[in-house]
Amino acid sequence: MHLSSQEEYGLRCLIQVARAAGPDPLTIHEIAAAEGLSPEYAAKLMRCLRQSELLTSTRGAAGGYRLARPAAEISALEVLQALGGRVFSEGFCDTHPGQRDSCVHTTDCSIRPLWRAVEGTLARLLGAIHLADLCGEEGEMRSAIQRSEEHRERHLPLVL
Repeated sequence: MHLSSQEEYGLRCLIQVARAAGPDPLTIHEIAAAEGLSPEYAAKLMRCLRQSELLTSTRGAAGGYRLARPAAEISALEVLQALGGRVFSEGFCDTHPGQRDSCVHTTDCSIRPLWRAVEGTLARLLGAIHLADLCGEEGEMRSAIQRSEEHRERHLPLVL
């Protein structure tokens, strides 16, 4: 399991827009330069985020991108889903049938609950983190995640 470069760079570009939430929109060239990307690749990512209604764009010489909603209202989960989808989609099993037309474990699969649990855990963590949180420094984010994990462990022990 891994994040794609599209998800990583797309999230980073969106954080750039969130950090620059001033009166002027951020241009593709500013975003690309800040993240060390080509303007073409940054434009592709921004188009995807705009189509997912996480950004708004303005055309013209004074144009660029702004967040569609406040940074505190856009979760990391929304961003990653807009850029790459879910880790374990409902159709996942259909794409892994081996050499058969359908998976031999379609009716009884002990792995499927594991992937659903992983998906749920990721969704809870990523849904609780917002762009506003990601605009801070690394140490602040690490501490916030650690506090969240400690809180969850105290209240939701893992039972198998």
